[in-house]
Amino acid sequence: MYVIGIDFGSLSGRGVLADAATGREIASVSMDYPHAVLDRALPCGVPLPADWALQDPQDYLDVLFYILSTLAQAADPAQIVGIGLDCTSSTVLPVDAQGVPLCFDARFRRVPHAYMMMWKHHAAQGQARRMTELARRRGEPWLPLYGGLVNAEWFFPKLLQVLEEAPEVYGAMAHYAEAVDFLVWQLTGRQTRSAACLGYKAFYTGRFPDEAFFAGLNPAFARAPQEKAGGPVVALGSCAGRLTQAAAARCGLTPGIPVAAGNIDAHVCVPAAGIDGPGKLLAIIGTSTCHVVMGEALRPVPGMSGAVWDGVLPGYAGYEAGQSSVGDQFHWFERACAPECVAQEARARGLSVQALLTERAARLRPGQSGLLALDWWNGNRSVLADADLSGLLMGLTLRTTPEEIYRALLESTAYGARVILENYRAHGVPVDAFYASGGVALKNPLAMQIYADVLNLPVHVCETANGPALGSAIFASVAAGVHPTAAQAARAMGSGVARTYRPDGRAAAVYDRLYGEYVRLHDRFGRGGDETMKRLKAIALEA
Repeated sequence: MYVIGIDFGSLSGRGVLADAATGREIASVSMDYPHAVLDRALPCGVPLPADWALQDPQDYLDVLFYILSTLAQAADPAQIVGIGLDCTSSTVLPVDAQGVPLCFDARFRRVPHAYMMMWKHHAAQGQARRMTELARRRGEPWLPLYGGLVNAEWFFPKLLQVLEEAPEVYGAMAHYAEAVDFLVWQLTGRQTRSAACLGYKAFYTGRFPDEAFFAGLNPAFARAPQEKAGGPVVALGSCAGRLTQAAAARCGLTPGIPVAAGNIDAHVCVPAAGIDGPGKLLAIIGTSTCHVVMGEALRPVPGMSGAVWDGVLPGYAGYEAGQSSVGDQFHWFERACAPECVAQEARARGLSVQALLTERAARLRPGQSGLLALDWWNGNRSVLADADLSGLLMGLTLRTTPEEIYRALLESTAYGARVILENYRAHGVPVDAFYASGGVALKNPLAMQIYADVLNLPVHVCETANGPALGSAIFASVAAGVHPTAAQAARAMGSGVARTYRPDGRAAAVYDRLYGEYVRLHDRFGRGGDETMKRLKAIALEA
């Protein structure tokens, strides 16, 4: 028997067909989103302001059915017994009562708020700040479980932005859907809500905050949960519905096979790594990073993204924190700053620009460049939860080289990861081991050695290149009844460790000193001592 898992990332979708008993990968396929990220203009040409990040939901539908159709041909369709999906979160879109995206309607084709808002859409920072302030004044009991701060990347700040800036879209939508719930709906014909997405991104702790909280933000927002976020809540590993005749005909699968409850891309990587219990932090390092760890008790941890019981695996508290810009930050430097001489050498040697920069940066000693960076090119998710912060590079001279800057950017993300790890430990969440997966973890050995040295911990890199898709396949196996629990499925189907990077004592000692300087900059610009970044952003928005 086989199961299919599909991961919808920031730029593409990837699917795997896996043995339902062992997790052995039978086939894999990927497809880029044709429109990628809409951060400057809609497909029709309507310009977008700063901090916007949208996508076209048709891209997701095309990817979904292409992957399913391709994988259906890799085995006897009668032997494929389940489907699991995961997406970035909170990536959300307004749909009508039949699940049709409003941006497909000619009335809304030129309205940005009718499109899919990506997780990294940060234009709702003002709404997020108001939510934090109101929740603190009211003493909302759920706020400590979200690190004491509401993040602009989450569900309700984006929904409030739609109400306040495009009330015609708000009024026309029947549901504001997480992307993964939208896709599950397309396969099953049944509108559901992922318990994971609600728990981590929508203040859901078995119930939403009361109407008075939402009314305090905007009277028209009082019944937002009931009117725009309703539907059956489905737990991880449960069956959200079964593949409809129409969907099965479109992709060549058997009607009626179970479709698992939708999940969050970072979280499904935990069982894919074979992690089945507490204390093992998994950093999924790609365009951004999510840091997920489980604990045996539910504790409030300031500055994290959420703590949800049963949120990652049933029977444990699942904690999430993250960094908003990691691989995106490295790509920015390659695209915007690497000189042509570097690009020419890379082309001549058949390397990518980043591979060449990594090769050169590996020759440098820790601290040699005299550079230090704050990794806030896309704001800060944890532990400050402030999308209005921005990147900083200090120590530049006329002798500074491209590889020195590139290494400083790598190091800055490791310092950011250490802030998160130490914050977990300081608030009673044990972290005994550090695991890494994702594109950066697999493709950049220098980055992983830097992480080991900065954290002064071994870094265990998971061997699968398709962690989220395998994780979704694992939950599909549970929904199909192949494995009784997600933990048992993780032990049976999860991947092993491809390589372990161990800290170098001399490098770790230098990085301890540099980390101290990083923390001083972090607190000066991130905790209210210096508002220069925010003033610069305000001036840019006015220009």
